[in-house]
Amino acid sequence: MIMQEVLFEKLHQYIAENNPDLLIALQEKGNVSGYLREKIAEIDLLVNELLAVGTPAYIIEERCMDELTKELRPSKFNYLISVLEEEFEVDYFKLKRSGLLTYEVINLIENCKPVFETFDFTLENENRYLRYAIIGAVKEYLENK
Repeated sequence: MIMQEVLFEKLHQYIAENNPDLLIALQEKGNVSGYLREKIAEIDLLVNELLAVGTPAYIIEERCMDELTKELRPSKFNYLISVLEEEFEVDYFKLKRSGLLTYEVINLIENCKPVFETFDFTLENENRYLRYAIIGAVKEYLENK
C-alpha cells in the first residue's frame, strides 16, 4: 500500500474516533473521501521529502498524522466524553447502554460551542474555568433533554 493510502485510512480512523461530529457532517455532504484526499494532498510535499531521504515508513506516518490532525486537536468529542464520564457518571452509562452516547455528545459539541470559543479551547489552554463552564452547559443540556 502506498503511503498516501495508509495515511488516508489512518486519518479516516482518527476522525471516526476523535471527531465523529466532523465525520457525520462530511457524510451528510457526501464528501468524506474528498475531504480526506484534499488533506492528504496538502502534505504530499512532506511525504515526498521524507521518502526521498529514506525515512522509515513508521516515522513518515507519525509525522504526517501529526500534521494532518493538528487542526483537529484537541478533540471536543473526547473532552466532553471525559466530562460526562467523570462528572455525570449515571447519565454517561445510561447513554452508553442506550447506544446514544455518540449522538448526544455530538449534540453537546454544538450546544457547548460558545463555551469552547469563549475559553479558547486549545491544546495549550487547560483552563479550569472552561471545565466549570462545560460542566454547567452539560448539566443544563441533560436537564432539558
